[in-house]
Amino acid sequence: MIVYKPDNRALQFDKERLLRSIDRLTTGIAGVKSDVLGKYVLAKLAEGELHAEAITRTIYMTALELVSKEEANWTYVAARAYLNGLYKQAARNRGYKAYPDRPYGSFSRLVAQLVEQGIYQEQLLTTYSSRELEELGDMIDHERDHLFTYIGVVTLTERYLACDFAGRIYELPQERFLMIAMQLMMQEQPEKRLALVKEAYWALSNHYMTVATPTMANAGKARGGQLSSCFIDTVDDSLQGIYDSNTDAARLSKMGGGIGVYMGKVRARGSSIRGYENKSSGVIPWIRQLNNTAVSVDQLGTRKGSIAVYLDVWHKDILAFLDIKLNNGDERMRAHDIFPGVCIPDLFMEAVEQRAEFHLFDPHEVRQVMGFSLEDYYDEEPGQGSFRERYEACVRHAKLSRITVPAIEIMKRVMISQLETGTPFMFYRDTVNRANPNKHAGMIYASNLCTEIMQNMSATTVVEETMEDGEIVIRKKPGDFVVCNLSSVHLGRAVPDGVLERLIPIQVRMLDNVIDNNKIDVLQAQHTNRRYRAVGLGTFGWHHLLAKKRISWESEAAVQFADELYERIAYLTIQASCELAQEKGAYPLIHGSEWESGTYFTRREYESAAWQELAARVAQHGVRNGYMMAVAPTGSTSIIAGSTASIDPVYELISYEEKTTYKIANPAPDLSPETIWYYKTAFHLDPHAGIQQAAARQRHIDQGQSVNLYVRPDIHARDFLGLHLAVWKQGVKTTYYVRSRAVEIDVCEACV
Repeated sequence: MIVYKPDNRALQFDKERLLRSIDRLTTGIAGVKSDVLGKYVLAKLAEGELHAEAITRTIYMTALELVSKEEANWTYVAARAYLNGLYKQAARNRGYKAYPDRPYGSFSRLVAQLVEQGIYQEQLLTTYSSRELEELGDMIDHERDHLFTYIGVVTLTERYLACDFAGRIYELPQERFLMIAMQLMMQEQPEKRLALVKEAYWALSNHYMTVATPTMANAGKARGGQLSSCFIDTVDDSLQGIYDSNTDAARLSKMGGGIGVYMGKVRARGSSIRGYENKSSGVIPWIRQLNNTAVSVDQLGTRKGSIAVYLDVWHKDILAFLDIKLNNGDERMRAHDIFPGVCIPDLFMEAVEQRAEFHLFDPHEVRQVMGFSLEDYYDEEPGQGSFRERYEACVRHAKLSRITVPAIEIMKRVMISQLETGTPFMFYRDTVNRANPNKHAGMIYASNLCTEIMQNMSATTVVEETMEDGEIVIRKKPGDFVVCNLSSVHLGRAVPDGVLERLIPIQVRMLDNVIDNNKIDVLQAQHTNRRYRAVGLGTFGWHHLLAKKRISWESEAAVQFADELYERIAYLTIQASCELAQEKGAYPLIHGSEWESGTYFTRREYESAAWQELAARVAQHGVRNGYMMAVAPTGSTSIIAGSTASIDPVYELISYEEKTTYKIANPAPDLSPETIWYYKTAFHLDPHAGIQQAAARQRHIDQGQSVNLYVRPDIHARDFLGLHLAVWKQGVKTTYYVRSRAVEIDVCEACV
């Protein structure tokens, strides 16, 4: 048998060399045998001519075929084989020879090469000296590549590693982690910058944390200034405001951002325009325009944009809105690529429970007749507050038009749509605003594309002026245009390794530095980003961690563990932000906030000596970030880190990614005869158990969680309603998708 190398050299096939290579691939991996893999690989290699790449591919594909519930670790063997091929590709493209014990080339030379080609940004060479680049390159530990599963390293390679413009791989996994660390520490003081880069690299390369997709993909790259995940806009009730919002959505979407849009201020169908009655076409046509924007402005040719639209449940257009993704009915009233979300006050849920009537109003008419905007209020306490007072005033006003329907009928429409499309998302606005630490500075109307971000929002307004010289000047008064800066703790690794105390300070610093490193096309988003300095430290690998600790998902122990763990994470996160505030200053809007007053801590009943001491430090020094924690979906990044997504249970013990001619096996992390009993899959679990865990977590999370509800398609309406009531009563702020096996879900790529 003749083997052809990539440079077309022909060599005699060496069976013993192949078996030695396979032996190296399996060394140190429990439960796999090199002789088994060697036997199958040799059987597949046909007599005649072979190419070296084909042999590598045969090895990792054969290892994948051996993955089973009993022998899940073959995925690590496949990953090592795939990496060997990746090392050789990068070495050829960069002009060095890769050896088994030294698979990486010169990092400083890589930076110089890719800066020269316009792939990396030039600032890398002006910020870091050649000596520093050499020192950082010497720190790279290629052994950490062995932490990857096969699907993890393939996902990282295909989506994130730097290539040249011809698509040839230059960057290797550890170099991507190092590049992220370097980008996020660029603006730190020179005397401590290198130490911080090394600490950030430690956190990333050990898979103790991940950064969100835009940061993972764009850090260090010349064309990748956008590092934030999601954005939330509030649409003003004016033609200018509507079209400007659409333009802003397009500009952010093209750079990979997910968009949330609150439409609750826009007048309803049949409302007046400039005093003319029954002229408004309502929110649906404008939502259809956003739908067209999402489809038309794709994200660098890789996928269409993603836009979520939120509307209040008391808005007159809510019934048409709830049908917006359905496959039947008037197609002119549909927007199939939009993700709808409903903003729900306590008053509505009470009416659902009591089977009472509920009234739908036009927000424009409310402003005109009543002199206030109903959406600007919430109930400050459960069962009482300014929203219900103003809502009741609207109900009593005889001249105010309304649509009156049983609340349960609206809820039925919600649940029908959820079972058919997975949406709408649910946003419990009173719960959210009561817990808002910055209520002194604004209002939270809605959430983002993945329902975990909750920050102050307001509409941007525009004024046009003609100057004396005839020049027309357009002035914008910026509203609070929300920005999400995300990263996540890998619970399945960081907690068992006992590194949270070391990890979270560097993670919070990295998140905070995203704000200053960011280049956002929409200036009001950049303005808001710097006023609140909001970040979203989240987690993934919850089910992974429960399995490793031998804790059953459907147990009181899981709820108790969630409460204790997230309190610890919250403490460390607030402490880290306070220390950053001492070093760099608090966020500009801290005065009057619940952070400053200490109400944040008393509201959550943090009474221990440690918490009281931290509250005193926060009162003295402030915090660097106005919002700090948010648990995002983490679909892609949890795959890269080899764990379970976010706070979700596993779908299957072994899932499969379908390719054109084969399937890739992806076993649950650390799957073994011991852990398998703790990996009960999503659709076999009682969904109330997940809700109870989310409720325990929520007390410690200042923003929100991407909470999915897993239901069977044949769930009874009464039971389904019971889930929604349980979420609301237990204080969970939002729910994300309703997932059933009958519904295909489009996952937001930006937050993950």
